[in-house]
Amino acid sequence: MAHLLGGENLNIAFATRTVLDGVTVGLEEGDRIGIVGRNGDGKSTLMRLLSGRQAPDSGRVTVRGGVHVGYLDQTDVLDGEHTVGFAIVGEAADHEWAANPKIREIMGALVGEVDWHANIHSLSGGQKRRVALAKLLIGDDDVIMLDEPTNHLDVEGVAWLARHLKARWRANEGAFVVVTHDRWFLDEVCTRTWEVHDAVVDPFDGGYAAYVLARAERDRMAAVVESKRVQLVKKELAWLRRGAPARTSKPKFRIEAANDIIADVPEPRDTVALSKMATARLGKDVLDLEGVSLSYGENEIFKNITLRLAPGERLGIVGVNGSGKTTLLRLLNGEVAPTAGRLKRGKTVQTAVLTQEVGELDDVLDLRVLEVIEREKRSFAVGGRELTAGQLVEQLGFTKEKQWTPVRDLSGGERRRLQLLRLLVGEPNVLMLDEPTNDLDTDTLAAVEDVLDGWPGTLVVVSHDRYLLERVTDHQMALLGDGQLRGLPGGVDQYLELREAALAEKPSPQERVQTGSGPTEAQRRDARKELNRVERQLGKIAAAEAKVHAQMEANVGDYALLGDLNAKLAELAAEKEDLELAWLEASELLE
Repeated sequence: MAHLLGGENLNIAFATRTVLDGVTVGLEEGDRIGIVGRNGDGKSTLMRLLSGRQAPDSGRVTVRGGVHVGYLDQTDVLDGEHTVGFAIVGEAADHEWAANPKIREIMGALVGEVDWHANIHSLSGGQKRRVALAKLLIGDDDVIMLDEPTNHLDVEGVAWLARHLKARWRANEGAFVVVTHDRWFLDEVCTRTWEVHDAVVDPFDGGYAAYVLARAERDRMAAVVESKRVQLVKKELAWLRRGAPARTSKPKFRIEAANDIIADVPEPRDTVALSKMATARLGKDVLDLEGVSLSYGENEIFKNITLRLAPGERLGIVGVNGSGKTTLLRLLNGEVAPTAGRLKRGKTVQTAVLTQEVGELDDVLDLRVLEVIEREKRSFAVGGRELTAGQLVEQLGFTKEKQWTPVRDLSGGERRRLQLLRLLVGEPNVLMLDEPTNDLDTDTLAAVEDVLDGWPGTLVVVSHDRYLLERVTDHQMALLGDGQLRGLPGGVDQYLELREAALAEKPSPQERVQTGSGPTEAQRRDARKELNRVERQLGKIAAAEAKVHAQMEANVGDYALLGDLNAKLAELAAEKEDLELAWLEASELLE
């Protein structure tokens, strides 16, 4: 295999912290590399150095002559004044790019529902991300580097991207490097793994499952079997080996070695014991949706659905964008009243919902991490063990030093962890998580799953992260955009098959116009404009809410002003609800 590029003795530091120290790595033709590590350990920095977008303090990066490197950044790099079409294909005429089947496929998968003539600045964050990814993938780069490419992609989008990368080059041609927290994606597309930790890079053969095995072996040989991190790795390895045999058929995953390491590791969850504990806490009745329908104007989100949650049940929800996944959680939590049918709630049910809202910690920004948890309780029962607040916080990755960090100084991933911890210490018996993996690295995800393994209650998870769904839930259901809730005995794979079949039967916009069925192309264009308008307004409301919260914090003793500010928040909430209804109605036309 020919050498493409490499870094030799790379060193880089920020302030007093060394991020990479004497790192030497290389990329050969045919390499499919996933980079893993904790947030802040230097994964993106390593990729920027190798791509030439950042210079090392010392060391050098060399690229073979004629090799072109493409790069997907986490930040917005597109010119906001350009249209979507110009940002992707430049001045090329439609017939030029449309004649290329590769480009047509990429366009259809990533930007098929985005207004081709809209300016980039009018798009949502997720739409900008898809446009940037499409622009990169239509190129003919020899090496592509992807920094969190699965962000803003749903289950189908992640599966499509995996298929595209696996088929993009022949086995010994091209190369890619990817940083992502999506462990299914890592396992699906990568043949090598680089772990960035403690300013060094350790290479492993194989994808995520093989990496977990190799790391467990490495740590055992280093005589640290009893450390918390190793026990967590062994537990995840046990699940990979016992619960997901399809993954262990991949090269570099040696079943015999895995069996030796996990011989003393119990199943990830004692289902019987947890069920008994959940029944004791909840009784027989939990939450039941009986014949529920929900409509916003003429837009019917749910049509006579029935869902009964049992004590200790672990349910995963997948679905297309705009199908009502978050609304389903709000129905179960009693935040939204159904148009027809009813919600039956057990007498002892205490719910907690992890939303996607980043403002949930606004009321504790000046407190330190440990203070936030201790304010709720000082000791907790987790998995049959009694933990202090400090031990529980440490279990989710907050070191003793980090526990005394003010909340306002935490990163996005750290805030997400604290959100979840704050919910758990309230000791709910029904926990609902809406996209809980946002901003979390692979080690933190494993720690979160470990905590959830010992949590005795009913769990409902909405996520596009299929690894997490398969890991922490026992069965899955799907919202397919037709107002129905469907069981998935075959799991996420069955969902993808159903979606593929539905899309194959769905007529194109041109066919709909010819047959007179469905919305016309003009209606769809108007709907896309409406979505853009609504998303911009929602962004403005979020900023206004943040400003009001800041004013409330600054005027705690001024009760008259606080009353006015509360009224303002209520007005913003009502406006936000109207906009959300408008968003749902517009998105329905684009299904």
